[in-house]
Amino acid sequence: MANTKRKLSKAAEARIAGYEAKSTLVEGRKSVRRKDNIFSVAVILGALVVAISAQLVYFNLGPGVPKPTPKPVTAPNASVAENRVWTGSMAVAGKPIDFELYGDKAPKAVANFVTLAKKGYFDTTGCHRLTTSGIFVLQCGDPKGDGTGGPGYQFGPVENAPADNVYGPGILAMARQSNGANTMGSQFFIVYGSSFIPSDSAGGYTVIGKVTNNLNSIRDLAKLGTADGSTDGKPRNPIQLSAVTVK
Repeated sequence: MANTKRKLSKAAEARIAGYEAKSTLVEGRKSVRRKDNIFSVAVILGALVVAISAQLVYFNLGPGVPKPTPKPVTAPNASVAENRVWTGSMAVAGKPIDFELYGDKAPKAVANFVTLAKKGYFDTTGCHRLTTSGIFVLQCGDPKGDGTGGPGYQFGPVENAPADNVYGPGILAMARQSNGANTMGSQFFIVYGSSFIPSDSAGGYTVIGKVTNNLNSIRDLAKLGTADGSTDGKPRNPIQLSAVTVK
């Protein structure tokens, strides 16, 4: 009987040992699964973070190119005019003219014209307005070609305007908005016939220089008239500026 008990005890001990071994194996497997699950979650979270970061970079910065910090655009300093007379040339609808700029009399406006000319700015503009009665001018220098464009800044005040409001043949002057002394940009006009242009509350118009050779080519363009036959409008034929140089 005692032997039977011992046998039973050994058998029971064997079952218990087997159960404990299985339990240890099961717990080990559970532990591995928990570690695998934690690792998987970490991988998924990491992938989400990377994906979200990539989207933020793409939509906020573009495809790998950071947005440039915009710089304020201001008119060139008057010192660029060097307090001297400049000489220059340009082609108007392919017809060459020579001119001079009065950096000593209109330093702000001449500094602006010289800077834009040296950048090639005027070579992508044309002449969008022609007047043929009372006031005889061809207005140019607008990148939009409709009288509303400019270089991205405005400046003033008016300089070197004639006291009698008479602008003689060949005068180069800056265009501006009515009553706006500080609204000059890149638009200018060429006077091809003596014109009386009344001052307004801002004064007259800044004279920057004068055509010194071949003003008749501008007169020839004016004879073609405007697109709609009026005395003030877009030239009948497109007029492009090119080869604008100063020295």
